[in-house]
Amino acid sequence: MRRISLASYHKSMGELIDLSSPQDFKISHHPDAKNIPYQKFMLYYDQLLSKKKPYFFVCEKGLHSGKVVRMLEYFGYDVTQVLK
Repeated sequence: MRRISLASYHKSMGELIDLSSPQDFKISHHPDAKNIPYQKFMLYYDQLLSKKKPYFFVCEKGLHSGKVVRMLEYFGYDVTQVLK
């Protein structure tokens, strides 16, 4: 599983998806991040993503982003976990 720090991320690398709750996202988030809460993402990931694009996933503690990256790697997506 690929991992990078949030400080290393740049929007030219691909889309940054923050899996935090909307409340936590409002409190603290990267300016280039798109908020898709974890539960919603798990239900609709196949409608939200393309296998032709790179994606970067972040969450507060790294638990949800780690699960999502491992799952999506298995299904052939270009994904990276971003650690705060």
